[in-house]
Amino acid sequence: MENKEIKGIIHSIESFGSVDGPGVRYIVFLQGCRMRCRYCHNPDTWALNDKNSYEETPAETLKKAMRFKAYWKETGGITVSGGEALLQIDYVTELFRLAKEQGVHTTLDTSGNPFTREEPFFSKFNELLKYTDLFLLDIKHIDPVKHKDLTQWDNSNILDMAKYLSDNGKKMWIRNVLVPGYTDGEEDLQKLSDFISSLKTIDRVEVLPYHTLGVFKWKELGIDYTLEGVSPPDGELIKKANDILKTSEYKGYLNRQ
Repeated sequence: MENKEIKGIIHSIESFGSVDGPGVRYIVFLQGCRMRCRYCHNPDTWALNDKNSYEETPAETLKKAMRFKAYWKETGGITVSGGEALLQIDYVTELFRLAKEQGVHTTLDTSGNPFTREEPFFSKFNELLKYTDLFLLDIKHIDPVKHKDLTQWDNSNILDMAKYLSDNGKKMWIRNVLVPGYTDGEEDLQKLSDFISSLKTIDRVEVLPYHTLGVFKWKELGIDYTLEGVSPPDGELIKKANDILKTSEYKGYLNRQ
C-alpha cells in the first residue's frame, strides 16, 4: 500500500540511461548533497531545494518509469542517483519497494556520505537493503586526508558502508573518478585496490575519467572552481589505473546472469 505522505525532491530524470547500472535504466536524479567534490559536474544538485526541482510521490515516479519497461528487457530497470540519494532515503525505499512488487530491478547510485550505524538512519538503511538489488558506490579517495581535501568530508563511514554491504551480501559496483594530480597516485590506487579486494560482493570496478563538462555550471552558480587548469587523464594514465584496480578481473553483472 502506497505511503502518500512521502515525496521526493527531483532534479531530473533520464529515460534511457546506459551507464548507471546494468542494461537500459530509467534514472531518477534527486536534489541534495552535503559533499562538495571539487570536480563535481552537477553542483546544481547540492541544494535540497532548487528553483528547477519538483516533488512527486514514489508511486508517481514508478508510474512514469513503467512506461519504459519494454526497453529494459531482462537486465534493465530503475536507478536512483543524485545529488546524494541517501539524503532522501524514505523516498528511495518506498520507490524501490513498489518497484520490486512489479518485478523491477533496482539500483542505487551513492557516495555513501550519509551512512551511519546510528539511529534512526541505520534502521532505515536496513529496510532499504531489502529492496535494492545493486549499489553503485563512488569511493572518491581511499586516503582520509586527501578525501577531505577533495570533498570536505571524511571517508571512514563510506568505507564502513562498503564493508557492511559486503557482509550483508549486497552486490556493488565500485567507482573511482580519476583526477590527474589528485586521485592518480600509485600508492593510493593500490590501497584502494587492496580495500576492494577485501570485499566479497564486488561485481564491477569502474575508473571514471575526470572531465570538465560541468565547469560552466560552477560559473553560472558563482562558485569558484578550484581545479581550473586540470586536464582529463590520457589513455596511458587510465590504463595504469585500470591495471592497479584490476578492473578486468571483475566480470560485471551482465556476465553473471
